[in-house]
Amino acid sequence: MKLSLIKVGNGCRLGKIKNLGKTRDHTMDIPGCLLYTKTGSAPHLTHHTLHNIHRLPAMAQLTLSSLAEHHEVLTEYKEGVGKFIGMPESLLYCSLHDPVSPCPAGYVTNKSVSVWGAGGRVEMTASKFMAIQQALQPDWFQCLSDGEASCAEVTSIKRARKSVDRSLLFLDSCLQLQEKSEVLQKSLIIGVIEGGDVMEERLRSARETAKRPVGGFLLDGFQGNLMATETGLHLLSSVTAELPEDKPRLICGVSRPDEVLECVERGVDLFESFFPYQVTERGCALTFSFDFQPNPEETLWQQNGTQEEIKYLDQTEKIKTTDCTQEMTSFEINLKEKKYQEDFDPLVRGCPCYCCKNHTRAYVHHLLVTNELLAGVLLMMHNFEHYFGFFHSIREALKSDKLAHLKELILRQAF
Repeated sequence: MKLSLIKVGNGCRLGKIKNLGKTRDHTMDIPGCLLYTKTGSAPHLTHHTLHNIHRLPAMAQLTLSSLAEHHEVLTEYKEGVGKFIGMPESLLYCSLHDPVSPCPAGYVTNKSVSVWGAGGRVEMTASKFMAIQQALQPDWFQCLSDGEASCAEVTSIKRARKSVDRSLLFLDSCLQLQEKSEVLQKSLIIGVIEGGDVMEERLRSARETAKRPVGGFLLDGFQGNLMATETGLHLLSSVTAELPEDKPRLICGVSRPDEVLECVERGVDLFESFFPYQVTERGCALTFSFDFQPNPEETLWQQNGTQEEIKYLDQTEKIKTTDCTQEMTSFEINLKEKKYQEDFDPLVRGCPCYCCKNHTRAYVHHLLVTNELLAGVLLMMHNFEHYFGFFHSIREALKSDKLAHLKELILRQAF
């Protein structure tokens, strides 16, 4: 793997990750995102339907929590999870947890980390974890770590120190086991940066992890309330400044467009794409504008047709999803609302997705209120298309030194 930076400035990194995969012939653009999946499949979509979406990410995200219970089958299969799920050519990254389904706290010890699948808790020692990775054979995988220091509203220094110590011990154990595994020689371990909101421990975690032969770094614990504070943003800037420039930086649990841009400005390269899935589960469609122009207000009018849908969106409305209650954001419209019953516009004017080219808001509204499965398919296609287009826009803005224009446009919609 080789990370080539085309442009670096004001904390942002524009470039490509080359020589990816076991055949070393894949390339990935940064800043970019991973393809969110459920047990290896994009939610609501078949493999064929997925490939009707433009600008698909080069790497798909699998979650250990959904696969750990099936590792015995994969061990017997011997050819890796990629071929097993019908994606033999895809790049695969295996994360510990599903970002949409947070795990209960209190199940990390000095010797194990627990993940939670459909059948409940699965306890992972380093040896069991690496045996499962050997069965999965991913291109990249997140190492075991103690991420629970970030679960508390305020992290004690003692708890932050323990999370870093444990995470480094897990990393050393996994690296030693990787050396002994012939199957995992071409897989890269992603080291995890922990330490809660304690600056000293965050920096120690970054420096010590950078000394190990990891393929990249995962910034854990910045999701939720910490990302919304100046403390969190300052921590992020300080941590990325300690990391080597020639390895990718991933972040977990951050997927909202406004938060993504804050992270891009602080040197983060890769993000998860679970936000479009959450929006789809709410029966909503992404409609925010990312077409950066000298006049952001004019662009907003052109793409969404009206500013009222954005300006007066009630952010306090709670919408139940299959996983948990999520709050609707100002980046989307709720197509279950009766006002869309006779709205014959596409979800977003000018959107190249299959849904917008062939169907209307009124039709998707009808599908939602009658509980048709097609509603999830069409919304998922649109929301993925829109979100991946947003990341393309970030890269284009960085190329033309107009990220400030894009950020202004996004922040005008993030209230």
